[in-house]
Amino acid sequence: MGDKEDSEKTIAEDLVVTKYKMAAEITQKALKTVVEKAVIGASVRDLCIIGDKIIVEETGKQFKKEKDMKKGIAFPTCISVNNCICHFSPLSTEPDYILKEEDVCKIDMGAHIAGFIAVVAHTIVVAPQGKVTGRKADVMLAAHYCSEAALRLVRPANESDKVTAAVQTISESFKCKPIEGMLSHQLHQNRIDGEKTIIQNPNDAQKKEYEKCTFEVNEVYAVDVLISTGEGQGKEMTTRVAVYKRTEEQYMLKLKAARAFFSEVQSKHGTMAFNLRDFEDEKKAKLGVLECVKTKLIDPYQVLYEKPNEIVAQFKFTVLLMPSGLHKITGLPVDPDLFQSEYKIEDEEIKKLLATGVNPAKKNKKKAAKAAAGGDAAAAVKVDPAPNGESKA
Repeated sequence: MGDKEDSEKTIAEDLVVTKYKMAAEITQKALKTVVEKAVIGASVRDLCIIGDKIIVEETGKQFKKEKDMKKGIAFPTCISVNNCICHFSPLSTEPDYILKEEDVCKIDMGAHIAGFIAVVAHTIVVAPQGKVTGRKADVMLAAHYCSEAALRLVRPANESDKVTAAVQTISESFKCKPIEGMLSHQLHQNRIDGEKTIIQNPNDAQKKEYEKCTFEVNEVYAVDVLISTGEGQGKEMTTRVAVYKRTEEQYMLKLKAARAFFSEVQSKHGTMAFNLRDFEDEKKAKLGVLECVKTKLIDPYQVLYEKPNEIVAQFKFTVLLMPSGLHKITGLPVDPDLFQSEYKIEDEEIKKLLATGVNPAKKNKKKAAKAAAGGDAAAAVKVDPAPNGESKA
């Protein structure tokens, strides 16, 4: 093993686990608050600001005596509605979005303590009138069950292609498609996009390039599921990018505005993702980021869209692969009974998988709920993703 691997702090250390769980608790608090405030007439921009503010305030309360410890936002709050797939978090100078009744609202965010990252994404239907039906129900159930299957498959000795296959099968059961080429990443200290990945719905070129991985004990993953009622192909529109992240590239910037911007990124955000809205002078930040992106010092998180009238749902959770079992530390529960679909899961292997507990080998564990996915999809496995990662029937 190289020096980097030898020196990297992992969840083999109790203090590292503690920091992951602290970051997760803060992320969960921010998510719950944003979910509660995501009502008809709410401003997406204001909700994003609220989510970020909670993360900054709550992380700031931790390890106060350790002045040099970095902590705060690992991924800025983004709220992408209906056919918007991801990364919508508008600047103060850009158009906002006001939530409407029955909008399908994806909330994505993350916090870190000392570089140990916990991220989450959750989808809600704003003020639904009774049970959610039609294509909204199809995509919500598909995304939910894909997420639950992924949780049961991201375990030591399993390979990532098993997750890819399960997500594809479940999506097709509900006449939906995973968003093409989307990746879930291993998490490292100070790195949100580790080298081990899980791909969903790869195209032919991606199938040739993608290298499957084997999950191992003491690894951490951000498992991200994005499912669409449409073709599953994301496209950029006219929405301005607001979220960026520093890369490992080196370059001598020429413009004064770019140098000042990059210096602020390094000192305030390090390797974590950030929103241009958080800079004191948003106008200067918008100017400075241009050369940084052009020279690949900074990567943009593009705002992607499905076709109009299509719906995209997302669930993302952070999971620790502990020697004692899987510990899912982020994610809110979903009640499948709130959704009524005409489709159901027919695949026997998938139904069997969903019927198992997250850590079936553990003793004194509640029996997994019966997978009625073979019957009424809306009445299938109820899973409460508790912070300790064990499913509650």
